[in-house]
Amino acid sequence: MNIYVSNLSFNVEDEDLREFFAEYGEVTSARVIMDKFTNKSRGFGFVEMSDDEAAQKAIAELDGGMVEGRAIRVSVAKPREERSNTGNGGGGGQRRSFSNSGSRW
Repeated sequence: MNIYVSNLSFNVEDEDLREFFAEYGEVTSARVIMDKFTNKSRGFGFVEMSDDEAAQKAIAELDGGMVEGRAIRVSVAKPREERSNTGNGGGGGQRRSFSNSGSRW
């Protein structure tokens, strides 16, 4: 089961995340998401656990718990939505047309 963990302290690393969940069962992966430009934590991460029952128990017990002075949020991760890559940059699809009616502006 894939678990979403948010409101993490920016000091939490992958191994810390793994340790938080390890007491509930086998953690197959734990990853804090990093900003690709600054290489600093974005304050959330994902944990995968092999046993769904253990994962549900971890979610129930860790959600709202305090970690480094912050109340973390823990829930089942939602499937990642596919992004459309249309290349229009989200500009709404309308283009302005300018006419040259003798005015410079």
